[in-house]
Amino acid sequence: MKMLDYVKLILEKVSFESSLFEKELKKSLKLLSFREIRELKKWCYEKFGSIYRGILNKTFRRTQVSV
Repeated sequence: MKMLDYVKLILEKVSFESSLFEKELKKSLKLLSFREIRELKKWCYEKFGSIYRGILNKTFRRTQVSV
């Protein structure tokens, strides 16, 4: 299993709780390559943008990743 796939799996499992989701998202950015982070960002906004847009904006702004 690729690290990106693993990170997506974890984020789906913790998505029921915002603080856990944010913690795991921040951890994932340390594990992934720049290309994988861009992919993750796109996936996160598609999957969780409606509920965690604020967390996504704050977390991805720090990494300055553009999709």
